Amino acid sequence: MKPSLQVRLSQHLALTPQLQQSIRLLQLSTLELHQEVEQMLEQNPFLEPEDDGGDPMPGLSSLPEAPVTREREAQADAETGDGFEAADAGGVDTLEAGATERDDWENGTERDDFDGIRETPGSRSGSDDDELDPIDRASPGISLQDHLRQQLLGMRLAPEDAAAVMVLIESLDEDGYLADPLEEIAAHLAGDDDEAREDLLDRLRCALKWLHNLQPTGVGARDLSECLCLQLRALPRSEAQVVALLICKGLLEALARRDIKKLMAATGADEELIKQAQALIVACEPKPGRPFTRAEANIIVPDVIVQKAGRGWKVVLNPDVMPRLRINDLYAQALRQHRGSDSGQALGARLQEARWFMKNIQQRFDTIQRVSQAIVERQKNFFTHGEIAMKPLVLREIADELGLHESTISRVTTAKYMATPFGTFELKYFFGSSLNTEAGGNASSTAVRALIKQLVSSEDPAKPLSDSQLSQMLEEQGIQVARRTVAKYREALKIAPANLRKSL
Repeated sequence: MKPSLQVRLSQHLALTPQLQQSIRLLQLSTLELHQEVEQMLEQNPFLEPEDDGGDPMPGLSSLPEAPVTREREAQADAETGDGFEAADAGGVDTLEAGATERDDWENGTERDDFDGIRETPGSRSGSDDDELDPIDRASPGISLQDHLRQQLLGMRLAPEDAAAVMVLIESLDEDGYLADPLEEIAAHLAGDDDEAREDLLDRLRCALKWLHNLQPTGVGARDLSECLCLQLRALPRSEAQVVALLICKGLLEALARRDIKKLMAATGADEELIKQAQALIVACEPKPGRPFTRAEANIIVPDVIVQKAGRGWKVVLNPDVMPRLRINDLYAQALRQHRGSDSGQALGARLQEARWFMKNIQQRFDTIQRVSQAIVERQKNFFTHGEIAMKPLVLREIADELGLHESTISRVTTAKYMATPFGTFELKYFFGSSLNTEAGGNASSTAVRALIKQLVSSEDPAKPLSDSQLSQMLEEQGIQVARRTVAKYREALKIAPANLRKSL
């Protein structure tokens, strides 16, 4: 076979390092972005935090911007795969500041077919949040282990017993349960010495009794049954308390199934006494360590805030989450004096890197605001009437309106949050599939879920609505929803089936 030369003409799109950085910054959450900023501040001497309250990104407004076509976005997705692999640096020229196109960094790299919604646990604002003192919320609370250690100091136990209780305290999980069996703890501490292991196991059993006497009541339990029994034993003795103890020792499943006949047969109590026992059990705390969990760990800081503007709504960026950066003037002046030297060229590259980083962050927040404003315009009724007025919305609609790729919208709406009059929601929450109506229109799946929640909250506890009945009631209102779809939405709302919602 003879060697030969061939000429081939082909098109290839390569992402510059700056464009790759822009795509990566876009998908980061607020916490991840601040970690990225801290890392860049450590690595790049030309960057420094802005402390005087001036322009957080000075000089960015003078950089020229130009639009980019949707075709190039699609080419970027096809060429880069996941969009985060490094481009071939050999064939790519480094872009100078101001020579880039405005929307290059908004290219999508993977098509996310997102046609559902996801609610973030704890995202809704409620009266509990309003009652919390901001100072108390911000200050770190005492942990469960510290609370138990303080009580242990006042018990004046022997050093060996106190040490055993301390071992058990360290073995508690965040809910206040004993995470490991006593046998495993003893084996881990005693090793291969069987006699020492048995002695230690006896001491741990004694220490567990001491632990059960500490507050909160129920701490150190090994399962739910023991936790409830510990709390019930602390109550004044009564017939209902005795029945409640019998139920917690072996009839919790029957109680969950609302099997009143089995409960009456097993305990010998009448229906009224069973109801009283159930009330005592419901009043117990199934997770004794819950009051000591750090509430601030569940607080979500919104990226954008929706405000009333005349008859409409406008979106503003949350200034608390925007990094405030600037170029260090001292280093920039030193660079001008050594521009022609080798060291000056290396420093020039770092200065260019700092400028690009600042611009990419500014563009990231600009795109988040644009997408958020487009969502607000599409879901105006939500901000007036709540989730029951939500309209069907998919990523493609926002992408077409803003001239962006769907994967860009997916990145913007992931782990980004919006503060609304009804609480703080992830941007993906406002997207939902559509369901047909008898009038020929469409209803949002989010609105249907809100309607299901409304129907369940107003049902008769003695005769809860089944999934089939909910489906029929929705159909009477002109919304065609299959029974299995109702079941799926009900489970997503964490609503128990009808047989478990029935009151005794």
